[in-house]
Amino acid sequence: MTGARPRVMVFLHSFEPGGVERVALRLCGAWAPLLEVQLVMGRTKGVMAAEAPAGLPLHIIGSGPLPTAGWETLWMMFVLARQIRALRPDVLFAAGNSYAVVAVAMKLLLGRRCPPIVLKISNDLGRADMPAPVRALYRLWCRVQGRLIDHFTGLAPAMATEIAAAMRVPPQRITIIDDPALGEADHARLAAIGAARPAPGPASVSAPASGPGPGPGPGRRYVAIGRLAAQKNFARAIDAFALAARPGDTLAIIGEGSQRTRLERRISARGLAGRVSLPGHGDAVAALAAADVFVLSSDYEALPAVVVEALASGLPVVATDCCVSMRDLVGAFGSVVPPGDSAALAAAMVAQPVPDAPIRAAMAAAMQRFTITTGARTYAALFGRLA
Repeated sequence: MTGARPRVMVFLHSFEPGGVERVALRLCGAWAPLLEVQLVMGRTKGVMAAEAPAGLPLHIIGSGPLPTAGWETLWMMFVLARQIRALRPDVLFAAGNSYAVVAVAMKLLLGRRCPPIVLKISNDLGRADMPAPVRALYRLWCRVQGRLIDHFTGLAPAMATEIAAAMRVPPQRITIIDDPALGEADHARLAAIGAARPAPGPASVSAPASGPGPGPGPGRRYVAIGRLAAQKNFARAIDAFALAARPGDTLAIIGEGSQRTRLERRISARGLAGRVSLPGHGDAVAALAAADVFVLSSDYEALPAVVVEALASGLPVVATDCCVSMRDLVGAFGSVVPPGDSAALAAAMVAQPVPDAPIRAAMAAAMQRFTITTGARTYAALFGRLA
């Protein structure tokens, strides 16, 4: 470290939507007064390009006319070492589990010339969704990461034990930093939405689900948000909605991805056309404001930023028990059900009460710890120690 501020390199594949990338971009902006940030991008395409911090130089790897989207991880592994040699960062920040293979490759390629690497654990490490032989290989991969990567950050206290066991690393190589999912302005906007929600009426909780049929009160608006990817298992949300839906109920799944065609077929097979929508990318905050219940149907997560956003907006959450931090995060503000049980998810969706004003205020206050300002300072202090 030659100057007063550590040089921290953050490498991202693109500006395509993703919670890991969005948080990383926000951190880069918050770090600008504290660190010398080197943001390396594999390519510039993606709808989140507008979220790149203003004034922060971008180091674009690029590939000329050769498209790299289909093999972006291999491309990053192939070219990032050159960027490291040229820019000479003090610390590398791997923004999530999907970047771990690139981080390990840099350690192997550069050896002692590789700066310390911090990997943010952004997904569940237990991976109960995997078949046993695959899970055994994944555990081996985690131990490889523990041998080569210098430091790990977790998103909630419950993750410290999980990281230590999976990576086989001592506690001093783990730092828990509450997921900096929200900017201060984001939190204020979400809290205002929660404060403006109407008071629950006498029919705010329906009877337990027993299949489509008459139910009291107006239709309930369910919302799910995320990439249309296998991990998110939106097919489970559709199946649960088919069991839970009363006349007038709707489900909107906000996002885009490779599972779109499969999900469209499932909606049609369940006879839910017109009631379950896939509008694509959209304003997540607006979608939360227009909903009554947030649904998370993932097979595995770490600490989903969208759940933090939903709770901050006063929206009750029904989620699968897809990570060690989920029950602590949702707490009394929703329901957590086994990940493989669509019927339990449906029952929780129907039975979820509408929170009153004091509970909505408590939800917003509880999410204050996930703001970017607090997380950025803690990360900067960690980078300073490692540099």
